[in-house]
Amino acid sequence: MHPPTPASTADTTPYLRLALALSLGAAVSLGITRFAYGLLLPPMREDLGWSYTLAGAMNTFNALGYLIGALATPWLMRRFSPTGLLLTGSLLASLFMGLSGFFTDAAPLLLQRLLAGVASALVFVAGGLLAARLGARQPQRSGFLLGLYYGGTGLGIVLSALLVPPLLQAAAHRPHAWAWAWWGLALACLLATALMVWPARVLARQPAPSASPQAGGGRLFRVRDFMFSLAGYAAFGVGYIGYMTFVIALLRDQGSGPGAITAFYALLGVAVLASSRIWAGLLDRHRDGQALARLNALLGVAAIVPALTGSWPLLLASGLLFGGVFLSVVASTTALVRHNLPPAQWAAGISAFTTVFAAGQIVGPTVVGFIADGPGGLARGLVFSAAALWVGAALAARQKALD
Repeated sequence: MHPPTPASTADTTPYLRLALALSLGAAVSLGITRFAYGLLLPPMREDLGWSYTLAGAMNTFNALGYLIGALATPWLMRRFSPTGLLLTGSLLASLFMGLSGFFTDAAPLLLQRLLAGVASALVFVAGGLLAARLGARQPQRSGFLLGLYYGGTGLGIVLSALLVPPLLQAAAHRPHAWAWAWWGLALACLLATALMVWPARVLARQPAPSASPQAGGGRLFRVRDFMFSLAGYAAFGVGYIGYMTFVIALLRDQGSGPGAITAFYALLGVAVLASSRIWAGLLDRHRDGQALARLNALLGVAAIVPALTGSWPLLLASGLLFGGVFLSVVASTTALVRHNLPPAQWAAGISAFTTVFAAGQIVGPTVVGFIADGPGGLARGLVFSAAALWVGAALAARQKALD
């Protein structure tokens, strides 16, 4: 008898399903934990008597927590698996989201936003690393798989848009109706965490990719090599978060009703989901900072539109353009790291970009809120956001590919 034929070496890994399931990490860490607050800001501000500065500070504290988490992630990844960090961070983010519904004083709410930011950074960085590893196993679709992961943020935005207004309406006659929205969002995060157990188990069994000459050789990550792209990404953090924090409040000030706001935010999220395919080729083609620069410039255009007009078609176009671009900016930095560094250095590179991203987000909401409390209101705040994005585009354009 002949010896048994070895099992086929064909790769049967379900890359698409893994990337989609993994994208729930981005849905939790950014789509819900970060961006759902934009829908809750107006009712909380009215109920609790906040200034725009304090309202913005809530997302500033979230970004500060995100920075702390990003700084801690490289240390944690040396001691724990990225799959473990993904699931643990998602559970903690769910917990802190739920706790936000139990407080009305500013101090504990700021603390909850801080802690949720720490947890969401663990989810986002660990998920980004796992998505990069998944892409490395299918180089011809790596940009698309990365985009799918980051595009999961759009799913979180859509879920938030569909959950928050009905929950606010159902609890309208209860004290602090916004608390019910926090609890509903926390349950959504818990469900997403449960669904991420499968990709975490599959990816935990797969070895990390080894270094190869085509993927950066033996190069170490050095900040000076990525100075312009890091600076451009920090400016992106400053600019984009002002739009995502305050655009719903501006739409309400301009007279948009609940239905229009739900449609605007849901379509923005759908555009995020579509962005992975729209920009995959751009991310695969450029080893330098051109992808980051071009996407930043487009975001600046989207951000300034609500500051210039209250025309509903133009506002909707602004949301669609913003949603179709902003998470691809995040994906572009992971692609830049993957193009220019060996796999062993990806965690360091992704963490560095996440850190400057978080630092920019700390500045953005409070500055825009402070500007909004003065003459010109929220519209002038979004002009600042657009300017920051265009500065980021100019900086990123100077980033060269590493030899």
